[in-house]
Amino acid sequence: MQKVDTAAELQKQRQRLKDRGICVVIPTYNNAGTIASVVQRALQQCQDVIVVCDGCTDNTLQLLHELPLQPDIVVLHKNCGKGTALEKGFRHALKRGFAYAITLDGDGQHYPEDIPLMLEANIQHPGALIVGERKGLENVSRSKGSSFANAFSNFWFAVQTGIRLKDTQTGYRLYPLKKLYGLSLLTSRYEAELELMVLASWHGVELVSQPVNVYYPPAGERVSHFRPGPDFTRIFILNTILCGLAVVYGYPLKLLRGLRQLCYTIYSLLMFVLFSMLMATPFMFLYLKTGKMTEKKRETLHRMLQSSARFVLRTHGIPGVKYSQTNNSGEDFSKPAVIICNHQSHLDLMPMLLQSPKLVVLTADWVWKNPFFGFLVRNAEFLPISRGMDAILPQLRDLVERGYSIAVYPEGTRSEDCRIRRFRHAACQIAQELGLDILPLVLYGAGKALPKKDHSLKEWPIHLEIDKRISRRELCAMGQVKEQATAMRRYYIERYAQVADKMEQDV
Repeated sequence: MQKVDTAAELQKQRQRLKDRGICVVIPTYNNAGTIASVVQRALQQCQDVIVVCDGCTDNTLQLLHELPLQPDIVVLHKNCGKGTALEKGFRHALKRGFAYAITLDGDGQHYPEDIPLMLEANIQHPGALIVGERKGLENVSRSKGSSFANAFSNFWFAVQTGIRLKDTQTGYRLYPLKKLYGLSLLTSRYEAELELMVLASWHGVELVSQPVNVYYPPAGERVSHFRPGPDFTRIFILNTILCGLAVVYGYPLKLLRGLRQLCYTIYSLLMFVLFSMLMATPFMFLYLKTGKMTEKKRETLHRMLQSSARFVLRTHGIPGVKYSQTNNSGEDFSKPAVIICNHQSHLDLMPMLLQSPKLVVLTADWVWKNPFFGFLVRNAEFLPISRGMDAILPQLRDLVERGYSIAVYPEGTRSEDCRIRRFRHAACQIAQELGLDILPLVLYGAGKALPKKDHSLKEWPIHLEIDKRISRRELCAMGQVKEQATAMRRYYIERYAQVADKMEQDV
């Protein structure tokens, strides 16, 4: 089981679940022997628990009402089956504004203490359907019917989707509620869980396995509502229908989605070639080569770069990517500062350039020396960080005196998984040497839309948070430049998590 060691950590976890819009849904039918313990333990892990009483005829409701912490109870007056119970629970969760629902059974088989594992999987794979892969099933004494049903389901799921999962019969899952398809068409019994996974896969929802613990009580203590004859018949009929639909609907839809992603990538590449290399870059080149370089001409170049960034981000230059930004501090970029931003993707520079024409960026050597646009970078007075601080400080000081802000990516290189990497102290050193504030920008989504080691464009929102300036006095209170860099990294880890939690409820 995943253990949370302290009360403070547990409260932090409960708040993170709430911030990400995650609740727990527990369908139950006559599990009076276990339901109180399961729900109470779930409430310790997550403050939003929905219990669906599926026509219970025992004292389940009484036990739930006696709990010190009360769950949200949905009552079905007659037993309708697990599929219907899940549907009612999901609709109730959506009505309450939740984005995700963790499901676990009320019979004690699943450990609520593994909810942190599902949370971490959701953070790493936002928008995905997380499937709890039960550990050690091969060492558990199960009925032949149960073992066969899982193997049977795994095989046909792979045929219907092209995806291999080790455990398609688990009830421990995390569902992205806004991406559930065919909810009103669900079969009423427990095979609905397989149907939800198949439909999700056909519509492009990522499926991720997450190992979880499982408890099987001794044979005489187990409560099971599985009826081999009728249930296997329904499973067979459902799989027959799904196999037919896979041929005429599922696989064609998957192919069209792949073609759309390819078209988006090609379109973006063509936009870059046509607009950047064949239009904007040649025009700027001629502009710079005509006449003498003046301060006014250089400012015009910066405005052209800002307009190019605006064109790319605001007019669908990146198809499938919706850009947004928030400026709660009211920053107008009129006062020079050291602007810092987390680094995820080749797309990161566009949101940076969009903010102000009075901005220069410290770049990598390959950008500064690029044969296609390197001359623009050099004429815009962007500087390579590899020259060293002593070499570039006089130029930076001159730029600041002319009203320019200095933009730095403290991580130095792009993050492969969007996590905040170690911060170098160059930005804090520049701020100290030039007497500047630090202005943090928190970027979300660029590394999801175009990951570091991926050349294909994905549909994903990009969002920029413009945070409040950090004054020289506040920076000095953090310590020396290395301590300042460490403190800024901690700040970014926390702020990025907050932005991601907000954005990933709608992905």
